[in-house]
This record gives sequence, structure tokens and C-alpha cells, in this order.
Amino acid sequence: MSRERIKADLAIIGAGAAGLVTASGAAQLGRKVVLFEAGEMGGDCLNYGCVPSKAILTAAHKVQAIRDAAKHGISVGEPSVDFARVRETIKAAITTIEPNDSQERFEGFGVRVVREYAHFVSEDTVASDSVEVKAKRIVVATGTRAFIPPVDGLAEAPYLTNETVWSLETLPEHLIVMGAGPIGMELGQAFRRLGSHVTIVEAGAPLARFEPEHAGLVTDQLMADGVTLHTGKSAARVESTDAGIILHLSDGDVVTGSHLLVATGRKPVLDGLELATAGVETDARGIVCDDRLRTSNKRVLAAGDIAGKGGLTHLAGWHGSVIVRNLYYGLSTTQSSQPIPAAVYTDPPIAQIGFTESQAREAHGDQVKIASWGFDDNDRAIAEGDVRGGVKLVLGKGGKVLGAHAAGARADDLIQIAGAVMTKGGTVRDLTSPVAPYPTRGEIFKRAAGSYYEPVVFGSMAKMLARILSAFH
Repeated sequence: MSRERIKADLAIIGAGAAGLVTASGAAQLGRKVVLFEAGEMGGDCLNYGCVPSKAILTAAHKVQAIRDAAKHGISVGEPSVDFARVRETIKAAITTIEPNDSQERFEGFGVRVVREYAHFVSEDTVASDSVEVKAKRIVVATGTRAFIPPVDGLAEAPYLTNETVWSLETLPEHLIVMGAGPIGMELGQAFRRLGSHVTIVEAGAPLARFEPEHAGLVTDQLMADGVTLHTGKSAARVESTDAGIILHLSDGDVVTGSHLLVATGRKPVLDGLELATAGVETDARGIVCDDRLRTSNKRVLAAGDIAGKGGLTHLAGWHGSVIVRNLYYGLSTTQSSQPIPAAVYTDPPIAQIGFTESQAREAHGDQVKIASWGFDDNDRAIAEGDVRGGVKLVLGKGGKVLGAHAAGARADDLIQIAGAVMTKGGTVRDLTSPVAPYPTRGEIFKRAAGSYYEPVVFGSMAKMLARILSAFH
């Protein structure tokens, strides 16, 4: 069967966040766009990642809120979990959101959507089973998938990943989780609170990319929830038996469970793209590209996780925006021009943007200062009976905000306060200026910023000035 031949302004491989933002922007500017997607529209985030994980976490957090109600004088007893109905709420969340990413919506923008795998046949042409597209520019946005480590026996075991865990029809009796990154910690806490026994195994430190004190807060909470954590140990061998999974650890310990979830990181989806045909260089992180997402082939750009700049849905969306700005608005926008926040949606959640303290000290040395404040001195947190965590500001010369970190209830939303300041290149002074409603958790950034100025505002020189001025008033 001969392929239909199309000439286009833009061909995109992958309909996740990066591909969809690029496609919608270009199409609405009148460009001829062809979008290839062989899997589900919306990619990993909608179908297997962000959306379903937050839905199951919501159910898990509500179960825990019932257990904790007695602290507020409310007695309701141990809640009963109907896992089938929990699964229905997860599916409902996906179903409600998916029209935003649907083939019909993008065809409404004028995008030609081809639901097939695509690969390069030359430097400027990609093809699927039925279509061949010669394009002025080509964007590869194929994302990542779960990395399966080369552990003896694992390939033969019935393991789960973030994609397949949603197919579970019954609650696991004992879920073993390999990996204590965001996926492992979120799902580990969710299944534990819903009623599973959970054991998490991590070769390094849990949530290692976050501030240690904030990661420790999450670890402590999971342990209080009843999760068993093995840290500093790797998986040496996996056995699959009729009774379940036996995981042998590097120190000789053995963990026995009913199910195994592998959450040991991600790997780029490069299979079958024939990138070498187009002269596109790759490495272990994905496609090699510069700060404007341009690859070794001047016609080809990379966007989203495959670009090797980070694995966040909102970063992927930003990449799509960068490409549209540069191609069709004549701008020179770089993907690193905006600070990108990251969050873990456990209870308590943690979030950060910019440098960690250690990264800042490595880059700026002794100029770095820290300002922090705890929720134990925040009236809203006290009233809510949840004073876990606080915020930490990493400050450079002149009080420039190099990084901001939050841990505690609603930290994932609060981080946007610091992000708005950092986007404008602001300083700690900009965090002291707004008047926050009382009582709110958002006051905490203002309090942390204010602590930076306390030695000046209330120091000996300030007291002397106040004494002098008081004589005239």
C-alpha cells in the first residue's frame, strides 16, 4: 500500500504535553501541522502519571483524614475502602480531562492527527504506515517510559510500572516498591493508606533531589503511616512464586509481597524513530539539543522528557511554548529562561524551585544565605492542627532568590508565590512587599523573607534612628 504524501510546516511525533502545546500553538497560527500518536492522546501524564496518581492520592488522603478526625474531636472509626469505586474515581478524572487532549479537539484546530507510529526516512521527512510527511520543521516529543533495571529475575516476574498499576482490580495485599523517587513515594503512601502493606526499597536516599530536611519529613510520615522503608539497599534478585514476589536485597535481607511496582526512574523513548537516518544525535538522557531545543539536524527539535532537560509535564508544556515562540513569533526564547518548579504530592507535599542550598553553595560559595520559617509559627497551620514543615529560601548576592523550598500542607500551591518572584529575577524584598490575607499559609513566605531583614530592621542602628525620630513625633 502506497503512503499518502503530505507537505507540512510542522510534523510532530508524540501527543503528550510537549507535542500538544506545540501542535495547538502552530495550528492556531495558521501553520499546516501533522501530529503522529500511536498510543493514547495526552501521553503519560493524562493516562498513567499526573492525573491518575493525584486521583488515587486524593482518595488515600481522605481516608487518612477520617482516621485523623479524632484529633479534632470527631469520632468516626476506621474507614472502609471500596477499591472498585476508588478505581472509578480515577477513571472519571481521566475521562473528564481527556477531551482537552482529544483527537477531535486538535482536528478542530486544523491539525492532521495520524494515530500511527512514525519514524524518519530522511533529514526532513517522517513516515508512518499510511502517511509520509515532508516538513519544514520536525518536533520529536516521544517522552519517556519506566526504566527497568537489570536485576536478576525481574524480567520474568509479573512486575507493575506506573502504566500498568492502574489495571489492578483489587487492592494489593503487600505491595513492594522498588524506588523512592516521587512515583514510588506517592504510590507507596497511597496504597498504604488505602489498606495495603507497603515496603519501599531504595538504593540511595528517598527523594534525593529535594532538600534533605523536607525529604526527611515525607519519609517520617510514610513510616508513621506504616510503610516499611529499606534505604541504602538495592535489589539483587527477584523470585516469582505462586504466592507472590520474593525480593532479595543487596545486604541479604529478603522482602516477600504479593505485588511488585518498579519505580526506579525513566528512560527515553527512542525505539524505532530511526534518528540516525536524520542525523539526530542521542545520549543516555535522550536527544541531544541546545537551550533552544535544536538538535544536530537544523530541521529537528526535541521537546519534553525526550529532550533530556527534566521529566515534568509543565516543563514539557513550556518546551512547546518555547518552540512556537521561536519558530513563529521570531523570538529567541531558551528553555532555561524560566525557573521550573517541582512537587511531590505526598502528605505532606513538598515543592521546590531553583537551586537547592547545596547547589547554590557550589555555584556561589559564601555569598549564599538562608532564610526560613516553620509552620509551627503560622497561625493558620496551628488552627488546622497541622504544623509539619515550613519554607526555606536560598538567597544570593543582594538577596536575589536563587531557590525556594516548601514542605507541609499545600506546599505544592504555595511554591508558586516564590516562583512568581523568581520569574522576574526578584529578590527577597519582593517577598516582603505583598500584604497577605490573615490567617493563611501563604503568609509563611513573607515571614521567611522578613527574617532575612530582622538584623537590619530591628538592630541597634534601627533602634537609634527610631529613638531620634520619636523626639520629633
